[in-house]
Amino acid sequence: MPLAGTLEKLYARRRFGIRPGIDRVRCILERLGHPEHAFRSIHVVGTNGKGSTSAFLSSILGSAGYRAALFTSPHLISFTERFRINGREIAAERLMPLLDTVLAQAPAEATFFEIVTALAALCFAEEHVDIAVMEAGMGGRSDASAAIPGILTVITPISLDHGDYLGATLAEIAAEKAGIAEPGTPIVTARQTPEVQGVIRERAAAGGNRTAVEGLDFTSAWGDGGTLDYRGIHATLSGITTGIPGRYQAGNAALALAAAEVLDSIGIPVSRDALISGLGDAHWPGRMELIAGQPPILLDGAHNPAGAAALAAALEDHRYRRLLLVAGIMADKDSAGILAPLARKVHRAYAVTPAVERALDDATLAGILVQLGVKAIACGDVANGIVSARQAAGEGDLILVCGSLFTVGEAKAWLTQTRFEGIRG
Repeated sequence: MPLAGTLEKLYARRRFGIRPGIDRVRCILERLGHPEHAFRSIHVVGTNGKGSTSAFLSSILGSAGYRAALFTSPHLISFTERFRINGREIAAERLMPLLDTVLAQAPAEATFFEIVTALAALCFAEEHVDIAVMEAGMGGRSDASAAIPGILTVITPISLDHGDYLGATLAEIAAEKAGIAEPGTPIVTARQTPEVQGVIRERAAAGGNRTAVEGLDFTSAWGDGGTLDYRGIHATLSGITTGIPGRYQAGNAALALAAAEVLDSIGIPVSRDALISGLGDAHWPGRMELIAGQPPILLDGAHNPAGAAALAAALEDHRYRRLLLVAGIMADKDSAGILAPLARKVHRAYAVTPAVERALDDATLAGILVQLGVKAIACGDVANGIVSARQAAGEGDLILVCGSLFTVGEAKAWLTQTRFEGIRG
């Protein structure tokens, strides 16, 4: 892989860990000549649904005729997944010299994600994109992506996560997430708890940000035949097909549609046809992604209790005799909280240890599953967990792989015989 040597230099930056703040990335961008000013950006923040919402919105903008970029993290299999233009990853050959340039300008203490964020800005500027959808890493106003000015902020559902960095309460986390919004720019937000919605409302009032709120200004619901109905800020759409599967995608799709409507109102035209075709053409791997076979394997990146609850509800749309679970979770996550919504649906579980730092060991995870009333065995690595589940599966069974995006990425790489680059950040 042409990027391999340069990526080793980048991966070495992981020793700096996570350092909230935007001064270092601003320094890099200044040294690069402020590439972030060459295009318009949309920030997507929240706890769950950021990736899917970003993918929907980017696809809509591409369908509207824009050269639309998408920056996301982490990647499932390959580093280049983080940088897309109109649905296509930037080639490794194209990224390599740009990454070399960013590394040469980065302060010695700049972190992995700060450098990757600056790389996205330089890459999108060099590729002459019109507009970029920028998914925040985990935060908001202190996230590296906040160094890139946004014309719109989209806030997906917020729940407790990354408390060591974002705050111990929902109110603290919501203040951090919503704080990324530039004064005077619009905010589109998902349904939130009253506590979170109150924080967003206060932040919007202080910054002069007009808001569009799911449930008040726009709504969505599944109609007959598994299509989506949307009542928006201006548009009303019925019978929409969504390209990303999963019952829980209704809210993410509605957020993207509402964001596109807001963009249309501030001088970035998006037609009705683009709303419909963009939603249908969207793709987001590792989220309710079904790998055909006997038995079929369902991949989903749910990695916190709220995401797992949504996954459990989405399983109602799948027909199967028995559900066999292959689970791998990071050690700093609420493992019991993630597994609890799924426990009553699972016939047998196969606990694994993903090949990344922070992974919870399979024996400990198996013990947690047993405490939840699930028959579980420790299987070592992800591949062995899938092999074990396949050997136990019978006709009509479904294998579910979940617990972490890293677990899903490693599983997909093994299933497709692709080189896996399991890097946090």
